[in-house]
Amino acid sequence: MIAKVEPLTTARALRGPFDYRLGAAMDGVGVGSMLVVPFARRRILGVVVAVAEHSDVAPEKLVEPLSALEADVPPELVNLGLWVAREYVSTPARGLALVLPPGTGTGKGRRTRTRRSLRAVLTPQGEASIGDDAIRLGERQRAAVTALRGGPLRVSELARMTGCDHAGARRLEERGLVALERADLAPRRPVTSVVGARPTIDALTGAQSEALDEVVEAMDAPAGTDRRLLLHGVTGSGKTEVYLRAVAAALERKRTAIVLVPEIALTPQTAGRFVERFGDTVAILHSQLTARERFDEWSRLRSGAAKVCVGPRSAVFAPLSDVGLIVVDEEHDGSYKQEGDPRYDARNVAERRAAAADTPQGGTGCVLLCGSATPRPESFRRYRRLELSERVDGRGMPPVEIVGMAGVKGVLHQRTRDALGEVARAGEKAIVLLNRRGWSNFLTCAECGRVWECPDCDVSLVLHRAASRVACHHCGHSEAIPGRCPDCHSVSLTRHGMGTEQLGSELERLVAPLPVFRLDADTVIKEGVAAALERFEAAAGGGVLVGTQMVAKGHDFADVTLGVVLDADATLRFPDFRAEERTFALVAQLAGRSGRGPRGGRVVVQALDPQARALRHAAEHDSLGFLEGELGRREALSYPPDGHLIRIVCSSTESGPEHEAAQALRDRLAPPGAAVLGPVPLFRRQGRERSQIVIKGRDREAGIRAVRDAVEEGAAQMGRDGVNVAVDVDPQ
Repeated sequence: MIAKVEPLTTARALRGPFDYRLGAAMDGVGVGSMLVVPFARRRILGVVVAVAEHSDVAPEKLVEPLSALEADVPPELVNLGLWVAREYVSTPARGLALVLPPGTGTGKGRRTRTRRSLRAVLTPQGEASIGDDAIRLGERQRAAVTALRGGPLRVSELARMTGCDHAGARRLEERGLVALERADLAPRRPVTSVVGARPTIDALTGAQSEALDEVVEAMDAPAGTDRRLLLHGVTGSGKTEVYLRAVAAALERKRTAIVLVPEIALTPQTAGRFVERFGDTVAILHSQLTARERFDEWSRLRSGAAKVCVGPRSAVFAPLSDVGLIVVDEEHDGSYKQEGDPRYDARNVAERRAAAADTPQGGTGCVLLCGSATPRPESFRRYRRLELSERVDGRGMPPVEIVGMAGVKGVLHQRTRDALGEVARAGEKAIVLLNRRGWSNFLTCAECGRVWECPDCDVSLVLHRAASRVACHHCGHSEAIPGRCPDCHSVSLTRHGMGTEQLGSELERLVAPLPVFRLDADTVIKEGVAAALERFEAAAGGGVLVGTQMVAKGHDFADVTLGVVLDADATLRFPDFRAEERTFALVAQLAGRSGRGPRGGRVVVQALDPQARALRHAAEHDSLGFLEGELGRREALSYPPDGHLIRIVCSSTESGPEHEAAQALRDRLAPPGAAVLGPVPLFRRQGRERSQIVIKGRDREAGIRAVRDAVEEGAAQMGRDGVNVAVDVDPQ
């Protein structure tokens, strides 16, 4: 037999798969097996993507793999990984890396494996020896035998309990009183939390019941049925409860389920709801777990011990079999798009995986259930819509007031100050959103005008006062806050703009004695999301939660009576066709955090342009009106979903080669019916000069094919010139 192996090397110029002869010792190798193979005088890890009877390579030139790994990948995930590589113009190795067991590596280093330990088990003869003085045992040995009566123990644990060490356990084994065996250690489980989540409800509303019935009907529908559903529900309408019961329905049908959430930081909260309902059958996958936790959770999913996977975008590659449901919560969120190669969109991958599960036998298809209060125009047009138009408790949506900031001094409008003052006097709670972290946006010298900039990126450094640093939010470079200007030696330094750190300090003065809690990327690194939310939830006398967009995502606090959005139209000033969509979603989502309890609530939105279309629709909680207008605008301009974009970025450490490479790609590109824009320079980032090309057209497949051909043709030359190329299909 011949194994066709894709080596896990990321060189674009490489063309696999490569054939290897399988000896008798590897008769169990199949699609998804991982082999260590000889490759160009190296040992390298590869994945079997196909098995054949014959090879076009001469038999004398075929070699055998060196070894096979214990773990393997489901064949359907191999196909999915290769599809991602093709669809997002990446390499097979990078696509397959997405589906491999955590800690697999590339064959060079040490890999994560299942942990095993030596375990002692009491034999019938050992059981009989307890209380039998005729059997001579030392004090520690007798204590060990007695301890094992309660069940098997690890030898190391037995030694701690009784003093009977490894040698003593071996002597007991020699006498037939215990048996020593190698056993897998219990998996290390991640921590979950249910803070900021609505408690379980006993009965569904009529709208929830109808939506759930539609989901279950789609699960049981015959092959060929369109199982793509959009759960379009206002904030607080009980979408999570529909997800929970849909997962229960999948489990009842002996199927498995994947639940995707937008933020790693919020995964423990969502997972907590599912663990509370389904116990150990839930596994959690995300990149901030330890290597051991990731491997253990992956192994539980692969073995079938866990049947529900919860996590951010990478969880779409969970090694589950018989997937009957994939939930994409807050499907509008841009974090479902991967930033590194391959730049996949987990929403599209979820759709592909669900479609691949459909079989001619029927009744075994997979439902894709996307949910949001502010869905993307693409999803609104493509998927069948299930509507939850009212909050689950019957309360109305909070009134939203938009206040203009033109001519206003300071960061807070008087209406905002008054509203926060009322919260402080009443001992209530508020959430304040400012989508900029740090203390100040940038720092300048008042004498010579110097701006402190990142040495590796063409951007200014952000001041973080608590850390006493100025930092780049693109590459992570940081340095101490300067005491004087290095150019003119002036000590007169000026801070510009405001971030969440400074806003939190100002709010502490405004709402005293209420406590102020901060939630942004800086605080998450220090204490995690759950800790900040737990302290906010536990503040019985009221409090204010201030932060970036994290504060607008999925939290359910019944005692929040005020929501505030600062600089709400800042995103509208970005040169991005999705700017209005993002602005609408951010304001509408934050507004949805208020008024979920008996005290009701209100929302104040600050903006330079109070009449902006996205803000007006958000203030009226009118997602349908916004989407209809946005779809009309997209159609007129041929933007998604009426057109497709592909971005190519060439980069190099020196100025010049990146633009030449981009121009060479531009000359090779000829996608039918599409416009090719550029190349144009981008700002320097992480020490690399960059040049960009954008392809805009209606035929997505033709555009991807043209880009793939052009990139592969020029890969070898770009490699020699030290140019990196990054392809982003459907850039966000």
